Amino acid sequence: MLKTLKDKKLENCSSINNKSKKQKKIIVGLSGGVDSSLSAALLIEDGWKVEGLTLWLMKGEGSCCSEGLVDAAGLCEDLGINHNILDSRVIFEREVVKKTTEGYESGFTPLPCSMCNKNVKFEEMLNFVTKQKEFTYIATGHYARVQKVSCENIKNSENFQFKDFLLLRGADRNKDQSYFLYSLSQEVLSRLILPLGNLKKEETRKEALRLGLRTAKKPESQDLCLVEHYGSMQKFIDNHIEPKEGEIKHINGEILGTHNGIQHFTIGQRKGLGIAWPEPLYVESLDKQKNIVYVANKNDLFKREAIIKEVNWVSIEEPLKEIEVEAQIRYRSEPVKGILIPVKNEDNITKKFKLVFEDNQSSITPGQAAVFYKGDILLGGGLICEFSKI
Repeated sequence: MLKTLKDKKLENCSSINNKSKKQKKIIVGLSGGVDSSLSAALLIEDGWKVEGLTLWLMKGEGSCCSEGLVDAAGLCEDLGINHNILDSRVIFEREVVKKTTEGYESGFTPLPCSMCNKNVKFEEMLNFVTKQKEFTYIATGHYARVQKVSCENIKNSENFQFKDFLLLRGADRNKDQSYFLYSLSQEVLSRLILPLGNLKKEETRKEALRLGLRTAKKPESQDLCLVEHYGSMQKFIDNHIEPKEGEIKHINGEILGTHNGIQHFTIGQRKGLGIAWPEPLYVESLDKQKNIVYVANKNDLFKREAIIKEVNWVSIEEPLKEIEVEAQIRYRSEPVKGILIPVKNEDNITKKFKLVFEDNQSSITPGQAAVFYKGDILLGGGLICEFSKI
């Protein structure tokens, strides 16, 4: 028997209106880890009719694959709920494996987790509940929050036109995963419950232990599922991309060595360059057309501007003029102040945005996400495709 949760409430559920809450039917995405496991248990305690859903993404080991499937199935048996499995290997191969490979081949450093969230996990879950019809809502174990906007003065304050649902950072800033969710749509947010949004990670472990969940002591995965599956990102790259020899050049034009493929390098990389120089050198940029890795001193890594493409406006309508934002250009970095400026094409349509930082930033990396916040509210985000020198 599960014990009653006394000290924590599923505050995220407050975004559901009374009529919808009477239905109380929800699908929980289960990876086999402690976070998604506790999410399911908390929802059951709160009176929801819960079923689990696990996506089969790849064959072999990895938290999202065979081991995760077994743990998720066992958890559902313990909780007395149905466990559904979707064979998502084809879409995962197309939307994550192939696009990650193409990114590295193009001299970018892709973000597979965001690709998976956008085109696989939430898309598959949404399709599942749409077909089932009995279940309207979906839940995951992400550390983030969703809030329904009800006051017009809030929706149109601070020069932003807010949408109906806001995506917020998780209460635990050390564990906040909103950065990876910047591609979610309003349709997903309107159905999404995030039971761990107001919990700290240590509280999650304590609650899982108190509830006797089999995953309570399961080690937390620290790697991408691609890394867990192949053993390392290096092995993934070697398995999908043929080596191609090219030059390693200093930005002053001097040839310092050779490499066997730009896919093995990322902006800001210092180790593994295989070159000699009086002082430390870092990867400054990658030239896909000429197959050249450019290196430079640390001071030369600092840039002031970046061009962002494929921007998804999560919580606000697309701005028609420049706005002030707090931009986060990698998962573990702190947000920094900047100005976001629409860039119109020859047809006067905004396809990209220029991000101008208040202070120079090191190692701006094409292929990574630039995510825009206003306090805890995630406004939107897109992919870095270019950067400009100071």
